[in-house]
Amino acid sequence: MKITQIVCQILRVASIEEKTASSQDAVLVRVRTDDGLEGIGEADASPEVVKAVIDAPFSHNIACGLRQILLGENPLETDRLWQKMYRRTMYFGRTAVAITAMAAIDMALWDLKGKHFGEPIHRLLGGQQHAKIPAYASILFGRDGAETADIARRWIDAGYRAIKFGWEPMGENEALDIELVRGARQGAGEATLMIDAGCVWDARTALRRAHAFADYNIEWLEEPLRQADIEGYAWLRDRSPVPIAAGEGECGRESFRPLIDRRALDVYQVDLARNGFTEAAYIKSRVEEIGARLCNHCYTTPITVAASLHWLSTCRDAFLFEDCVEDSPLRNELTNETVQANDGWAHVPDGPGLGVTLNEEVVAKYLVAESGSENAEVRSTF
Repeated sequence: MKITQIVCQILRVASIEEKTASSQDAVLVRVRTDDGLEGIGEADASPEVVKAVIDAPFSHNIACGLRQILLGENPLETDRLWQKMYRRTMYFGRTAVAITAMAAIDMALWDLKGKHFGEPIHRLLGGQQHAKIPAYASILFGRDGAETADIARRWIDAGYRAIKFGWEPMGENEALDIELVRGARQGAGEATLMIDAGCVWDARTALRRAHAFADYNIEWLEEPLRQADIEGYAWLRDRSPVPIAAGEGECGRESFRPLIDRRALDVYQVDLARNGFTEAAYIKSRVEEIGARLCNHCYTTPITVAASLHWLSTCRDAFLFEDCVEDSPLRNELTNETVQANDGWAHVPDGPGLGVTLNEEVVAKYLVAESGSENAEVRSTF
């Protein structure tokens, strides 16, 4: 079996809102073989930038586009192909979008491998330890505490027993920060509550907020500092009265290793659309080794939702699953299967590979650019 095509498709909803939500566009990677199989994956980054990494022509031996690296290869050799991509893209950087593009292809290769063997990915990863995982509704803050409380009530009424609010307007001032968390707790009642600050403070301000938020019994405080502040996270975690979570922006083992080595976090959040299964398996083993907790990050399409469930189900101490509840057609309609929590539980797909299939009508409806297929030039709207 050989890889014959790597198709990259960009999807985008008609009207993009100015908010921190990666559910408004998507970049799909479809790896096809000479025996008719196809694996699908996606990356969480700017779709056009990911597409450029895949489409790039040969420049030299350590600066080459991913498609050219992989055509003609055996897709079942996932570890070797990760190493080959890693070696031949050295000049693209090791902790950012090049790794994210590799992750999308890696996800597709594992999907293809599962379909070839007729097994779900969690079994290929060594076996699931959880058939279902408690899910939390992941959503943005309202404009103020009252609106945030109303949003929380909506999702608790929908069956979730945990909820997370994040990003803007958190960080504008102390009074509003506390009002938002107070409103979230009022709306959530006794449910588990997480707060995602969105990288807005220095370490001392974050510590002050952690003490204030502890009064509202939050499960964790997520990304209070800028993502690269490893020492700040280690300092904060040692002093905070609430657990500290981060990791969603990290791409690959080189990115996660300093956080793990410094034991800088209580909860390590791994996004399969920025790491892929191959790197996520390494990160899982390292985090479990130091006795910290793992959770997924996912704010894109059902492809990554399914991938995250397969991976997280193999984690020994998996305790929560991030379930994006943004109202987006790419989140709700892209696959023929519904991959959403039911009565507060996320169930792990059990079909071959990822266990989800694309709704091609939805793909065609939101497609804005394509490369790597016979009709790619016709389909592109660049």
